[in-house]
Amino acid sequence: MTFDVAAVSYDRFMGGYSVRLAPQLADLAAVAAGQRVLDVGAGPGALTAELVARVGAGAVCAVEPSAPFADALRARQADVDVRQAAAESLPYDDDEFDASLAQLVVHFMRDPVAGLREMARVTRPGGAIAACVWDHVGGHTPLGPFWDAVHELEPAAEDESRLAGAREGHLGELFRAAGIGDLAETVLGVDMAFASFEDWWEPFTLGVGPAGAYVARLDPPARSDLADVCRRRLGDGPLTLQTRAWAVAGRA
Repeated sequence: MTFDVAAVSYDRFMGGYSVRLAPQLADLAAVAAGQRVLDVGAGPGALTAELVARVGAGAVCAVEPSAPFADALRARQADVDVRQAAAESLPYDDDEFDASLAQLVVHFMRDPVAGLREMARVTRPGGAIAACVWDHVGGHTPLGPFWDAVHELEPAAEDESRLAGAREGHLGELFRAAGIGDLAETVLGVDMAFASFEDWWEPFTLGVGPAGAYVARLDPPARSDLADVCRRRLGDGPLTLQTRAWAVAGRA
């Protein structure tokens, strides 16, 4: 899955959640001043900004496969070394970092085990590798109400529950398969408030990720029908979504 959309669209769709997750994931990896750290699948830079605040821009590197996101991140963090690359082929030597982190990325790696193995390779022995992914199987995600409405109209529609790490315990299994040990598995939580139903719905029309791609395929009447089902389920607002992400930290 690629994200060939404008960075501001991603910000509108997932940025608020990402900003709130970032300090929690950085805490899990014990990121602190004096370390050199890597943000894998950095997107437009929510986690990157948190890492910069902790260790300084000169000690942060970031990789992102999407050209629009990588360009936006360079503009936002001019002093961070940003490279366009995939997690499965990190452009760094062995043992370069004290910690490597991946926020909401393992879901979309072509080969999650290879991606995590690469994160371990570029991290010094004993350094931290940490990642988090949404609980799509449990439905406790920003996308849960959306996919519930989709399934009401199209029961066989493919959602995101089959993505890597989406079920409880699977992210840890991927870490172990990548040879990463000393694991700590936990749950991160984000509460997100919306002023109105439209405030919640509009980001789904921007073409971001699998949900955005699904909406983009619908003709106008079908899109309107889906919005109506979502509104019936959520109300006109204001509303607050309580979400959770599976998170794992281990040691290289």
